[in-house]
Amino acid sequence: MEYTYLGKSGLKVSRLCLGTMNFGPETEEKEAFHIMDAALDAGINFFDTANVYGGRDHRGWTEEIIGRWFAQGGGRREKVVLATKVYGDMDPNDGPNNAGGLSAYKIRRHLHASLKRLQTDHVELYQMHHVDRNVSWDELWDVFSSLTNQGLIDYVGSSNFAGWHIAQAQGEAKARHLIGLVSEQHQYHLLCRLPELEVLPASKSLGLGVIPWSPLAGGLLGRHALSRTGSRSARAQESFEKHRTQLEAFAAFCETLGEPQDVVALAWLLANPAVTAPIIGPRTMAQFEDALRAVEVKLDAEAMAKLDEIFPGPGKPAPEAYSW
Repeated sequence: MEYTYLGKSGLKVSRLCLGTMNFGPETEEKEAFHIMDAALDAGINFFDTANVYGGRDHRGWTEEIIGRWFAQGGGRREKVVLATKVYGDMDPNDGPNNAGGLSAYKIRRHLHASLKRLQTDHVELYQMHHVDRNVSWDELWDVFSSLTNQGLIDYVGSSNFAGWHIAQAQGEAKARHLIGLVSEQHQYHLLCRLPELEVLPASKSLGLGVIPWSPLAGGLLGRHALSRTGSRSARAQESFEKHRTQLEAFAAFCETLGEPQDVVALAWLLANPAVTAPIIGPRTMAQFEDALRAVEVKLDAEAMAKLDEIFPGPGKPAPEAYSW
């Protein structure tokens, strides 16, 4: 396994991040335990979750599974750089404050609830799952500073932020002599290159490591994408048909490389200097083992150019992409 710093922090994390969203709804607890043990054995020390994971009827389920895995001991908790998130509705007792959003009130309450489910006394990375345009950075940096000073969190990250939000957050943090955000978790893959316009340049310039979620575009960039029949939702099938020609060209190119599509898609992300670690979200041990190969694959300039040809990006970074 390879390691890198998480943004401008001094914290080193694995180049692959274990996503746990499937644990509970799609992956039974025993299998989830096996996958997490295998991740540690493979050198993956970066685990990502969220308080809402587990499904609408059992939010928090995934954190509970991770907590029970930690409780087995054997140094499991000590070996993991743990990231979780806050934003979604979790507790009906919050009344009108239960709606999706951020506030000092909600962040404190939901962090303590996450820590209880996770059976730990702190998390290394606490991420805002989405931007809340109704909350000031005065309020946010005040509560995050308080939680950091209490030792409950080490670093703050964002998710689904625009480049402008990142710049604003870092400017407000600098004014308070704070480190600010160290990471941005964002949808980024070969079929979604829009973040290259502003989110990636802003993150790289302002000291955030980018953590791509859904790096395989919900399976469209996976090795079985072309052979799957009848198992997609109507929306997923529509997306597949829209990109069928590209996906067929991608599969043919990967065959010439001697590597499956998912490995190449992950290796492409890892080649970007703005990217810290793509999130792999395996449902099974086989899927986990397949993803490990990506760290070993190094795409040369010719391969990268071919991928640009199949999956054209948005052009130059902003504002050059839409200016002179």
